[in-house]
Amino acid sequence: MQSGLVDNTKCVISDVQMPGMSGIELQNHLLDRGYALPIIFVTAYPESSARAQALASGALGFFNKTFNEQDLIACVARALSQLGS
Repeated sequence: MQSGLVDNTKCVISDVQMPGMSGIELQNHLLDRGYALPIIFVTAYPESSARAQALASGALGFFNKTFNEQDLIACVARALSQLGS
């Protein structure tokens, strides 16, 4: 993961399965480097172990594809509102 924008990132929405690095690995990579960003996962392959691991590591949401877009918007709004807390 190489991004010059991580310091300006307010929320991450990630697929669980991606080439090169899974969303769970991305979450762990960010946490290991001190970035406690709100992370929301989406997946077409819901696995209870991935959901449990993501949520235990602080993920704010975990959505199965296809999901209700209003639920995703509400989760993003919750993530952004936490920044002011």
